[in-house]
Amino acid sequence: MPELPEVEVVRRGLAGHVVGRTVRAAEFLHPRVTRRHVEGPADALARTTSLVVGDAVRRGKYLWMPLADAAGTAQDALLVHLGMSGQLLVEGADAPDEKHLRARWRFDDGGPELRFVDQRTFGGVAVLPLVPVADGGAGGRGEHPEASWAASVPASVAHIARDPLDPAFDDAGFARRLRQRTTGLKRALLDQTLVSGVGNIYADEALWRSQLHYARPTRTLPVPAALQVLSALRDVMAAALAAGGTSFDSLYVNVNGASGYFDRSLAAYGQEGRPCPRCGTPIRRDAFMNRSSFSCPRCQPRPHDAHP
Repeated sequence: MPELPEVEVVRRGLAGHVVGRTVRAAEFLHPRVTRRHVEGPADALARTTSLVVGDAVRRGKYLWMPLADAAGTAQDALLVHLGMSGQLLVEGADAPDEKHLRARWRFDDGGPELRFVDQRTFGGVAVLPLVPVADGGAGGRGEHPEASWAASVPASVAHIARDPLDPAFDDAGFARRLRQRTTGLKRALLDQTLVSGVGNIYADEALWRSQLHYARPTRTLPVPAALQVLSALRDVMAAALAAGGTSFDSLYVNVNGASGYFDRSLAAYGQEGRPCPRCGTPIRRDAFMNRSSFSCPRCQPRPHDAHP
């Protein structure tokens, strides 16, 4: 699934192409696309049309567009879950429909339309009320990293933690909460209530940079090591953003369809059998949470008290 850098690439594209435009009409072309909108597709249509896209906002892997009325007040947001293969594309109205087109938004200026394409139909959209968040901020807005931060989020996102690229991220609080967990290090990094935006790819890459094993018990991690992992997450995500994200099989593309190329710079993730860029030892793949975890056996030795 797309992680923070891939979602941020899409958010930036939306900010440049659809923010400030009024939705004239919307179409939902597959029954699964609105399954997260419990009131059904007709309600989603009614709460989308004739409203202005007020912004393009992100928290971790979650992406939404506040919908404002004529007075500029936004009470709802169009939340888009990209799933395994979802793409948001800005296309001319005369462009042929994509094979897996699931939703479309047209605007009253007659310009390019916004399309949601999803081959595997694991993604979807919902129109949800915006609610204030207790920590006073939400996901990325404006140009990264000098971003401003929204004060409300869609209701279903309220439990999601800030992400490492949020200027208001609490480094000391993260280290404290991480060390209070009784779990393995990578499992903790994948917990979106602790730190959002991190998935399999960037967890493996950050742990490789930190020279820490994914099964290291979090309770044994000194504060400097916890902060080192956080720094590595920021570094690898910044590098991925500069490369347009990590795209596999032409998935996770920008709104213009361009693929990212950070996969060329991966040191550990997906590199089984290839030499570690640091020491030359073949990268190892282990089964992990019904997925895989990639690490260097020499640079990232498994601790004797590894968490199961």
